[in-house]
Amino acid sequence: MTRVEPRPPRLPRPSRALVLYGIIGVSGVTLDYLVFLLLFNTFGLHEQLANAISTSVGIANNFALNAWLNFRTSDRLLIRFARFYSVGLAGMALTFLLLHLGSGMLGLTPNLVKAAAIPLVVVLQYLINKRWSFG
Repeated sequence: MTRVEPRPPRLPRPSRALVLYGIIGVSGVTLDYLVFLLLFNTFGLHEQLANAISTSVGIANNFALNAWLNFRTSDRLLIRFARFYSVGLAGMALTFLLLHLGSGMLGLTPNLVKAAAIPLVVVLQYLINKRWSFG
């Protein structure tokens, strides 16, 4: 008798929405970081002010693209934007804290701290936005 080996379970494929959210997120993170670098390094804005402006630009970009392309939402846009932006502000607050700890207390360059903070903040924001802002 031949023994049949069980097939390994298939890994679930990520949904179209998750993949597109990731692509849009990359565009927002890229825009956020480039604006931060421009404001901080070229115009000499304080790191926290540069972060506030750059994060706001990234949040607005991500909301518009997610509402239009990903979740194809046109209802309650003001409420959805308020929720999305509040999640973004929470991410901004976390980044402020990390910048304070990393550059203010540990003496690391703000450019490095900002780059390291991005993945953590993005994952947390995705989990909240998926359910609250666009759910």
